[in-house]
Amino acid sequence: MIKKAEEKTMIDAALYDCIRHPLMTEKAMKSSEHNQVAFVVDMTATKPQIKKAVEAVFGVKVKAVNTVCQNGKVKMFRRQKGVRSDVKKAFVTLAEGQTIDVTAGV
Repeated sequence: MIKKAEEKTMIDAALYDCIRHPLMTEKAMKSSEHNQVAFVVDMTATKPQIKKAVEAVFGVKVKAVNTVCQNGKVKMFRRQKGVRSDVKKAFVTLAEGQTIDVTAGV
């Protein structure tokens, strides 16, 4: 019986690790008009994992998940070449009547 409780805790921790933070850009804010919310997620996260994590953490019904992998750019930092890290973004479409306030803490 104790083992099941430990598994549930591990699953919950994995869900929180899947979603890094909400994406706060102009494009992400415009997509909120279409009942979408954008998140930066783990590079290894799959669409079903992202859907399950958003539903469990925020308590909403997810209609669809679209993901975008953005490769890091090579940029100059004080006369030295540097590389921005790769980022995976998830645009989550919520069911009708569902909302997430990303400005409030979880």
